[in-house]
Amino acid sequence: MSFFYEIDKSKMGKRTARNLLLLREQLDKEIPKRTIGETILLATWNIREFDSTKYGFRTEESMNYIAEIVSRFDLVAVQEVRRDLSALKKLASKLGGWWKFLVTDVSGNSERMVFLYDMRKIRFGGLAAEIVLPDKKGTPVLQLQRTPYLCGFKAGWFRFMLTTVHILYGKAEANNPRRLREIEELAKFLKKRATENTAWSNNMILVGDFNIFSTSDDTFKAITKQGFIIPDKIQKLPANVPQNKHYDQMAFLTKRKMDLKNAKAGVFKIFEHIYRDEDEQVYVGEMGDAYHKTSKGKPRTNKSSHYKSWRTHQMSDHYPMWVELKIDYGGEYLKGVAK
Repeated sequence: MSFFYEIDKSKMGKRTARNLLLLREQLDKEIPKRTIGETILLATWNIREFDSTKYGFRTEESMNYIAEIVSRFDLVAVQEVRRDLSALKKLASKLGGWWKFLVTDVSGNSERMVFLYDMRKIRFGGLAAEIVLPDKKGTPVLQLQRTPYLCGFKAGWFRFMLTTVHILYGKAEANNPRRLREIEELAKFLKKRATENTAWSNNMILVGDFNIFSTSDDTFKAITKQGFIIPDKIQKLPANVPQNKHYDQMAFLTKRKMDLKNAKAGVFKIFEHIYRDEDEQVYVGEMGDAYHKTSKGKPRTNKSSHYKSWRTHQMSDHYPMWVELKIDYGGEYLKGVAK
């Protein structure tokens, strides 16, 4: 549940209210209900350039939609948050005072990594780090372009480390060497951290935008080769809007007896419900002159292409990806003691 007291009976307000009702109905169908202590709903979402002026700042309408989607989860890792945190703060205000966020400093491409979480359910465990890869035998290593973010959280009986990343894209090739190297080095580093005797937790979750093209690529295998498990449903669900690339992933390294391969998981396809293809004419006013003319003042020949790009700057060019995880291990603990 998000909060949208500012919606009025203006033309935009009525449209927002109608769409929110439809959006809420669809979210009810696709996303499991949040529980008090049995499960957590974890999501990762690259919210495109959150927030930039490239197509104008996000409207109140789109911010309400983003808040409603985020509110369906307990913890959301967000990538592509910009230097200015105004949009993030506005989003948090629409979620309610019990929602908090942890944010990194600006790194590559002027981006921040963020964890948004409902503190009624999720407790920050005190561990927070921007990951710097260690030198190899005194020789400095090449660091990741965008510094990954690792934090420790607790929920019910489940204590876990969560890392969010936005891996370098580089050249448009499936196994770009620099991209592959970033994933390989990071996966090795996190495996070592999770399996050390001094580990804050032996449960490591790795999520974010890896810019992986296909699950058959070396970039994907670089994660699983280190023992990380990626739920079957996530492997089958591209989260980019064209639905043809596996950029976003959620991977798990844990000693818990969790049926991760068959876990409930999904991708919420936003543009099937709001800012649909058939809604283009509804938003001509919001797009302004740019819908009709190019930056050079020439008549725009492909207006639909402009609309489809504009809407990704209102919502995103990635869909939110989620998974449901068990956090109540009280029964297992008692059985172990009772033996």
